[in-house]
Amino acid sequence: MTMFSRTAARLLCGAVGPVAVAVAVGFVPVAVSAQSLVAKDAEPGSPAPVAAPEPVPAAGQDDTIVVTGTATRSVAQISGVDMQKILPGVSPLKALQTLPGVTFLTADPWGNNEQNISLFVHGFNAQQLGYTLDGLPLGDQNYGNYNGLSPQRAIISENVSRVTLASGAGDLGTASTSNLGGTIDTFSSDPRKEMGVQIDQTLGSHSTSRLFARIDSGTFGNGNSFYISGSRQKAKAWDFDGIQGGYQANAKFVHDDSNGKLTLYAAYSDKTEPNEDSTVITTATQGTAPYVRPFKFPDFQGMLNYLNSGAYKADGSNYSNYYGVAARTDYLGYVKYDWNVSDRVTFSNQAYYHHNDGVGIIGGPIDVAGLPKLFSFYYPGQNLTTVFGGSGLATRTTEYRIARGGLVSTVGIDLGAHHIEFGAWYEHQSSSAYRRWYPFPVNDPTTPYQRPRDSLTPLITQYHSEVRVDEYQAHIQDSWKLLPTLTLQGGVKSTFQNASQRVPTQPIPGSFTGSVALPVGKIDTHKYFLPQLGALWDASDTEQVFVNVQKNIRQFQTSAAAGLSPFALGSQAAFDLFKDNVEPETSWTYEAGLRSHHALNLGPITGFEGQISVYHVDFSNRLLGISPTPVVTAVVSGAAILQNVGAVKTDGVDVAGTIRFGPHFSFYDALSYNNSRYEQDYVSGTTTVGTAGKKVPGSPDWLNKFTASANYDIFDAQLIGDYIGKRYATYTNDLSVKSYFTLSGRIAARVPLSDGQIVKTATVSLNVTNITNKRAASTLSIGAASGTFNQFPVAPRQVFGTISVGF
Repeated sequence: MTMFSRTAARLLCGAVGPVAVAVAVGFVPVAVSAQSLVAKDAEPGSPAPVAAPEPVPAAGQDDTIVVTGTATRSVAQISGVDMQKILPGVSPLKALQTLPGVTFLTADPWGNNEQNISLFVHGFNAQQLGYTLDGLPLGDQNYGNYNGLSPQRAIISENVSRVTLASGAGDLGTASTSNLGGTIDTFSSDPRKEMGVQIDQTLGSHSTSRLFARIDSGTFGNGNSFYISGSRQKAKAWDFDGIQGGYQANAKFVHDDSNGKLTLYAAYSDKTEPNEDSTVITTATQGTAPYVRPFKFPDFQGMLNYLNSGAYKADGSNYSNYYGVAARTDYLGYVKYDWNVSDRVTFSNQAYYHHNDGVGIIGGPIDVAGLPKLFSFYYPGQNLTTVFGGSGLATRTTEYRIARGGLVSTVGIDLGAHHIEFGAWYEHQSSSAYRRWYPFPVNDPTTPYQRPRDSLTPLITQYHSEVRVDEYQAHIQDSWKLLPTLTLQGGVKSTFQNASQRVPTQPIPGSFTGSVALPVGKIDTHKYFLPQLGALWDASDTEQVFVNVQKNIRQFQTSAAAGLSPFALGSQAAFDLFKDNVEPETSWTYEAGLRSHHALNLGPITGFEGQISVYHVDFSNRLLGISPTPVVTAVVSGAAILQNVGAVKTDGVDVAGTIRFGPHFSFYDALSYNNSRYEQDYVSGTTTVGTAGKKVPGSPDWLNKFTASANYDIFDAQLIGDYIGKRYATYTNDLSVKSYFTLSGRIAARVPLSDGQIVKTATVSLNVTNITNKRAASTLSIGAASGTFNQFPVAPRQVFGTISVGF
């Protein structure tokens, strides 16, 4: 251990009770259960060791996380125990919103509904970050699937051991093509060493019911163990009559001996998430637009009356659909072997496969948002109401398929003062996307829980795209312990993407706004030299200084359904011009920080852990999709114009710390400032759009988060506060949304049990979200230079009770 890590270990091991403390690993804190064990240090720059940690029952029993203090970059972790305290079943991404520099917003309390998720880290949005599960790539989290799946579908929340955030620059070996602004790595818990059963039941607001069950085998044979688990979540959406949730199953097998560790993991997810429609805001309607925009399902007669009366026309862009939904079915698995070749050499190989079958569905009026013009290309001069089944509605789908597999390999070599790592990643993706329109029979109306293709024949297949992609990535790095207190780290990454598209079904020219035809052909992007250099100095037993500089790239998106994809361009000529003139987005990230741990004897104050950090980012070749329609989110859709529109400069600071008041109380607070501004104007057609000096919309300047934690005897409680500053909502900053503050809380009690009983552990907890019932703008959909944007609402106060029992 370094001197810093030894001190951290002494501080942590002296804590008692279930208080959450903040440990400075990187320049954001690590949320750690106070019962946590401290694992051995990782070598600087190497992946965090995962030496068979015990999994975490939702009741909040023992958890093991890694506390290293050896990163030259900003790295933080939140444990599975603390995730479940935020809200049982919470998504790994939403759990990160307690960390400084992170803005995570969604219209549901768990962070499950992917249509209205908004994530910013130091000014970078969700599609500019990298994501993995146990090292397996999860893609760029684009809502229109093409290269991955969300962490909340890849693993059941209660099976998460920890989530790691690199808020500045991710590890060189991260298997991702989108980690321009950092990485989020989710880790699954290993099987428990003792046989047991865990059952958690959550009930609450809006008919919520979440059931989680897990069976652990315990260790058997020669280092073998496994678990199987499943969950079922069913919750009524808070402002419309739709049932959100679905089924998930996970299984994991581990064989661990002196030669190495074999891991097999499998996940199944079948989720249906009826969607909250966003509200269209304009300069004229910002004060009068509706707060919510619910759909009409299941009141079909009410929907018909709404259409026949013409009331929907008075609602303008905020008309009501009958329903909208995202349905996703995923199969994911990997096999991984970490081989201890010798006491100085390790060799890790992970092979994986993922299959996705998904569909986004909207059932809505046939004569809004330019649809009559679209349909006139396919049914010229015909009565559209009759064509689509007599209801005045039509069903639009975007149907997705993904089949991808790959291999991640890493070799680690210890050579005294040097730790050298070689790594490579390969993935082959096969994906397809269909845009289809189905009838909506007046005598047999469909529901959000049906996939139209199962019972209806499409009237229109607007397009059908097939994409094949090969990803190649390699890296080499060296961590050199120059002095006992000084470590230097340097390395380089190369990344290559070869992509091609064919289009068996083309849109009729002109029917797809701004489109003549979707392009066919290949586009290859190769970047050979993406360097990284960092240093770590143990200034004392209690202070540590780090600096890091790193270059990253975001490869082009590769889907006809993705807004910033060259395969979604509206003509072959536009595609060919793009290939010749447009560069992938790149960034240089500079970070520096000070970490500090102190045991104190200042009356009631017994300890402090904290950090201050600063960062600067030079973001180049910003890629902008100029919308072909005046409405940011339009049903009719269309082919955007893609172009590089200059650079973004970002400066920021994070200050975070936890004060401990003995063994029973702690207070954590994190203050963040981020200033991300566009450097240039850009040209749209013949118009110059004045964005130079304007702030990046959607990302607030100021954030402040706090967590107050207390425990006594069998009870523990926490209160979480989250302040989000003012956000601009257009590229020219002419529209904005106000700052706001929300509170959430939890109180729990461990039920005293006698030895020898069948029930080994039992916990009862109560969670309340948005305690003050705040109404404000949550996620913003931003796609216009000025005058308009879309927003989602903040979910109201909701209450959930959970009983967790272990056998």
